[in-house]
Amino acid sequence: MATRLAEVTVVKIGGSTLGSHDTTIEDVVSLQKQGRWLVVVHGGGKLITEWLKKQGVTTRTVRGERVTDAATLDVVTAVLAGLVNKQLVADINRRGGKAVGISGVDACLVQSRIKDKELGYVGEVVAVDTAFLTVLLQAGYVPVLATVSFNTDKSGPGLLNVNADAVAGEIAAAIGAARLVFLTDVPGILDKQGKLLSQLSSEAARELVASGVASGGMIPKVNACLRAVSGAGTTCIIDGREPHALLREIQSGNVGTRIRR
Repeated sequence: MATRLAEVTVVKIGGSTLGSHDTTIEDVVSLQKQGRWLVVVHGGGKLITEWLKKQGVTTRTVRGERVTDAATLDVVTAVLAGLVNKQLVADINRRGGKAVGISGVDACLVQSRIKDKELGYVGEVVAVDTAFLTVLLQAGYVPVLATVSFNTDKSGPGLLNVNADAVAGEIAAAIGAARLVFLTDVPGILDKQGKLLSQLSSEAARELVASGVASGGMIPKVNACLRAVSGAGTTCIIDGREPHALLREIQSGNVGTRIRR
């Protein structure tokens, strides 16, 4: 059974792609019923921002990244590992799927250390222990992962906030997954003229980041794809707002931007 890890699809869901008309959860359930193994990784940045405002916690950024102080870490953990995670799990289960909600802290699955002291309790991944994922997958569940991680530095808090795109890439690489799919709110990676680039080599993707053509929130997604292709088969960035985009990508592969080694 363990050899089936090479058949896993890692799906990164962004909060901006989930809405009342979204079909991603429906696709996840459909694929699971087909016997496919999936690991879902999710973020929740917009909802975190809303809850920080509700709690009166001021948000600061450094070089475009949110600073995570102790108060922010509490909200991040509550929103990601609580509200967002359990809503996704409930939605999968009520549609007839089988899902279990976990975080990177559980079984020390995602291990990290402080990335930059200026950013506070923001981690960078140093190791991924796939044993717990294997147990859940073999038992017939879709693991739904919130990206708070286990802090390997015993002098700090027990958990750290980690970029969900980076976590998805690290998990795909650690598993040696067949596919890593990013569901976003854009068609894929665009060139300077705004035209969709359907196929990219690793070298071409690096050049787009270096030249600034791929910028902003696309950078961590491209970097995660580059990390994943070191151990995975295919990585792709697709428009999660399109009906059944995930299903179409896995069945036909003619969606969004695909990055290969």
